[in-house]
Amino acid sequence: SKHTVNLDNRTADVTVKPYELEMGFKLELHAIISGKKIDVSEIPELPIPDVWMRDKLELNFYKTVQGGGGEIEDVTYHRESGTAVITFLSPG
Repeated sequence: SKHTVNLDNRTADVTVKPYELEMGFKLELHAIISGKKIDVSEIPELPIPDVWMRDKLELNFYKTVQGGGGEIEDVTYHRESGTAVITFLSPG
């Protein structure tokens, strides 16, 4: 965990320590379900990139433990309106 780094003709001894990222966000969503798509609304605006929000939505709706879910074909997220459309590979 100890390293020596050379910077501009100087050396510095550094120690690497683990760092925990604060990634926990709780979401409350409202959904309209059809055969292959779910329309999600009232998604709260969080200080995270859109790609992270799409990943969170995909993981949430992929889980079959919550009484549904399945393989995801596409996630379309609209930050401005707080909505998303989740499209599954298979209806169900």
